Amino acid sequence: MLFNSYPFIIFFLPITLFLFFKIGAWGHHRIAISWLVAASLFFYGWWNPAYLGLLIGSVLFNYSIGVGLAMGSSNPTSGKKGLLVVGIAGNLAAIGYFKYANFFVNAVNQGFDTEFHLAPIILPLAISFFTFQQIAYLVDVYRGETREHNFLQYCLFVTFFPQLIAGPIVHHKEMLHQFARDSLYKFKNENFSIGITIFFIGLFKKVMIADTVAQFSTPVFNAAAAGADITFFEGWGAALAYTFQLYFDFSGYSDMAIGLGRMFGVRLPLNFNSPYKATSIVDFWRRWHMTLSRFMLDYLYIPLGGNQKGPARQYMNLIITMLLGGLWHGAGWTFVIWGGLHGVYLFINHAWRAVYTSLNWNLKGSFYLYASRSLTFFVVVVAWVVFRADTMDAALKVYEGMMGYNGFPINKEWVAKMDRLGPLLQDWGMETGILVIHIKRALLYWALPLLLACWVLPNTQQIMRKFEPAINFLEDPRDPSFIEWKPSRTWSLAVLVMAVLCLFNMTGISEFLYFQF
Repeated sequence: MLFNSYPFIIFFLPITLFLFFKIGAWGHHRIAISWLVAASLFFYGWWNPAYLGLLIGSVLFNYSIGVGLAMGSSNPTSGKKGLLVVGIAGNLAAIGYFKYANFFVNAVNQGFDTEFHLAPIILPLAISFFTFQQIAYLVDVYRGETREHNFLQYCLFVTFFPQLIAGPIVHHKEMLHQFARDSLYKFKNENFSIGITIFFIGLFKKVMIADTVAQFSTPVFNAAAAGADITFFEGWGAALAYTFQLYFDFSGYSDMAIGLGRMFGVRLPLNFNSPYKATSIVDFWRRWHMTLSRFMLDYLYIPLGGNQKGPARQYMNLIITMLLGGLWHGAGWTFVIWGGLHGVYLFINHAWRAVYTSLNWNLKGSFYLYASRSLTFFVVVVAWVVFRADTMDAALKVYEGMMGYNGFPINKEWVAKMDRLGPLLQDWGMETGILVIHIKRALLYWALPLLLACWVLPNTQQIMRKFEPAINFLEDPRDPSFIEWKPSRTWSLAVLVMAVLCLFNMTGISEFLYFQF
């Protein structure tokens, strides 16, 4: 079931909210949690009931391992490490089979000229998210940082529908104490008002922005996959359109998840914090998919040695972490290369910091800030091309276009509507003709406003900051918010307008991009 669908908004959400708080008001807290778990399982099973057993089996397996680890916490020699290895291996085996089996079989066939065959495997929805979330739980129990014997609360921790499908990847210690509060089961107007505002802001980003700019990127990438030559404006138009599509799609989903959680009185961790405002790649990964970055830092980069074994080892650990992070996003070489690109970016970023720190350069001021932001945005856009492309050949086609290998033609229709500018461009040698892919002129009207929106406007968490919308939100003092939400008729009208616009434009329902990862 999708957040941006009529069944979810009109039926599932109101019924789930009403019965949860109604049962909670009667004092039956365990029944209320049971209802929320059942509703979350129904939400997951709506996509494909056949994989509901996989989710339930994963919950039972990891809860059992967690109980075993907790029982052995008082005896370091009780085989805890072996039990942890079994738990992690079981989780990785499941995700390895469903997500990577076909990929590895194809890689072996290509590399060794073999003909092994494996029937196509349908990827279960959200397996990457609930698997990583439970691996983190097992490691935390092993370290003695948490333990949980309440089975119902653990089930809700894993299956809570606002964060089940595409994150955030929550920590056990962030959620369980919230489920244990008596106040959780009492409906509060403030929580509902804050939650529904954040939800419809996110829905607006998804329906009115992300799905709209998708029409500018998809035809070009499809043509590149079919072998067509891509020109300069087509390549950059598609790259920028996908850059904004992914941004507002993921930002919209993250807002909707936080808003839904808040309607139930639950605060989720922030997962998206204006990443295109980042002034470095290090800063970008502190803002983009923040809970995944946290997971890779705590459970991969630091166990590999982090930065404790010298610069060379640190850079190697960064690249390994990002390669695996790329592979987490999808079973394909394009994702691995995208992760490798970001690994190299981080290597360059850390090396540059070491240089200017050792030379005591004072790199501050507005010029350096905006130059850093622009450069970071540029390299992120370049990397998104290989992330979006179906194959490396398709990615190379788009890169060739972006570098001008296939010329710089612009559409005749554009030139005709440019008044004096059109003939001037022709005098300068600009080619005209019918492009292979007709990039709509509307992209010109979207690109700059969307870039300014990403760079200048406050994000949803900044707008709602007085009401602590997310767990780990820390506002950047360089980026103050000049728009603030408060309960008022004006904001109620604004939310109503966004809701109406979204509901009337949800005729072509589209999945969130991160569902496929």
